[in-house]
Amino acid sequence: MTKIAVPTKGGLVDEHFGHCESFTIATVDDAKTIISRESFTPPPQCGCKSDLIPTLLSMGVSVLVAGNMGEGAVMRLRQNGIQVFRGASGPVEEALAAYLAGNLADRDELCQHHGHECGHGL
Repeated sequence: MTKIAVPTKGGLVDEHFGHCESFTIATVDDAKTIISRESFTPPPQCGCKSDLIPTLLSMGVSVLVAGNMGEGAVMRLRQNGIQVFRGASGPVEEALAAYLAGNLADRDELCQHHGHECGHGL
């Protein structure tokens, strides 16, 4: 089984990974069918200095489907064995379906929010 995390805000992929409202965690079986979903609210300071990656790892997350994030966050996630796919948008269910169908490739997009790279650490 695979667990996929999606930064979420109001049922949509949150464009700002490091400050998202919540994460939708989908558990997928070997047939690429979603068998369960749960929501996880990150700590208030979800960005650079949080323990978000260890928390996601402890939940069994191995894939992150997101909108945008800084390269530092991408590197830290990947160094910890979490595959990252940036460039998702719209409803979370559609982003998950696109990933599961093999139609979502990492767009290598960096967040440049507020004139600086977001998520430089997360």
